[in-house]
Amino acid sequence: MSVREYLHLPEVWQRRLTWLMEIALVGMFFIGIDRGNTGIIVNTAVALGVTQLPPILSRDFDVPMNAGLTLWITTAVFLHALGTVGVPGSGLSFYRTIPWWDHLTHALSSSIVAAVGYATARSFDEYAEGVTLPPKFMTVFILLFVLAFGVLWEVIEFVLAEVATTLGTSTVLTQYGLEDTMLDLVFDTVGAIIVALWGGAHLTGVVSAFGEYVGRRRRDGDGS
Repeated sequence: MSVREYLHLPEVWQRRLTWLMEIALVGMFFIGIDRGNTGIIVNTAVALGVTQLPPILSRDFDVPMNAGLTLWITTAVFLHALGTVGVPGSGLSFYRTIPWWDHLTHALSSSIVAAVGYATARSFDEYAEGVTLPPKFMTVFILLFVLAFGVLWEVIEFVLAEVATTLGTSTVLTQYGLEDTMLDLVFDTVGAIIVALWGGAHLTGVVSAFGEYVGRRRRDGDGS
């Protein structure tokens, strides 16, 4: 079942929601500049950059990024950026005021990471000669791939927080302690499980495009 069928949301509205979130990200970027908040500026700038990946993949690499996939990616980065801004005028981010916000964004973001890992592994499984990945291995691979990325992310958060403390500046990413880190990894796993269970229904086109790219690279290499 696609995003459109599950939410009963027409494709045109998926595209409109994506566009509105991109406009809101531009607004949040200028809020960060107005506040002089490095965290908001960097997070919204990165989010805006990520929202440009679907059209680039579609235009330059013929990866079929439909409206549902684009909305999925945009929603994940939009909610993360929004969490750093919070309610205008309050000075408090949603990450600090809403206990479940961090869990929601981690689950969404990890589902994107899991989708990338799934699509890449499946493309090699289906299109690369001599590569066979059993379904059970694929599930384990997605979980390990996401957890490894999640651990790396937590390390980056810790390092950036320590650097910011040393320099006396605001941090780009915030870590709230060991318990928060463990919960982050739990919700990373939730996102990975969602993709492991339902990724095949939504990522077939992406897998095919990646597979064709792998095949072209192999043929080009054989012809050189």
